[in-house]
Amino acid sequence: MLKGFKDFLLRGNIVDLAVAVVIGTAFTALVASFTSSFINPLLAAFGGANSANGLGFKIFSDNPKTLIDVGGFINQVITFAITAAVVYFFIVVPMKKVNEMRDRGTEPEPEGVSEDIALLREIRDSLAQRPGGTPPGGTGGL
Repeated sequence: MLKGFKDFLLRGNIVDLAVAVVIGTAFTALVASFTSSFINPLLAAFGGANSANGLGFKIFSDNPKTLIDVGGFINQVITFAITAAVVYFFIVVPMKKVNEMRDRGTEPEPEGVSEDIALLREIRDSLAQRPGGTPPGGTGGL
């Protein structure tokens, strides 16, 4: 039982997954920093110069917990879009190309005709040589 667990842990998949999680977490922090440093101020500017809420509003002006932060939501959408685009263009697309190149090199060479087909063709040819020229009830095409 422990040997199976050890094999599972030492397989390449689990190590690759661990590296991906660490890099993904670091990259998410980087994108979040970018959006909070550059995108948030731009969104807050659209909220108006006198607005302390940026691109948002309070349902009840005397209750700060009723703030609807539209800018924060737009910020999260932009963060997601940037992260997804970078993952797609820098990880998914290159891996597809690598897999395609690897698959091209490992295509099995077409073998000759299988034994079943060769035997069926032999039967067809022998039947075609009978008097009458075609196999009984057949069109001669196999």
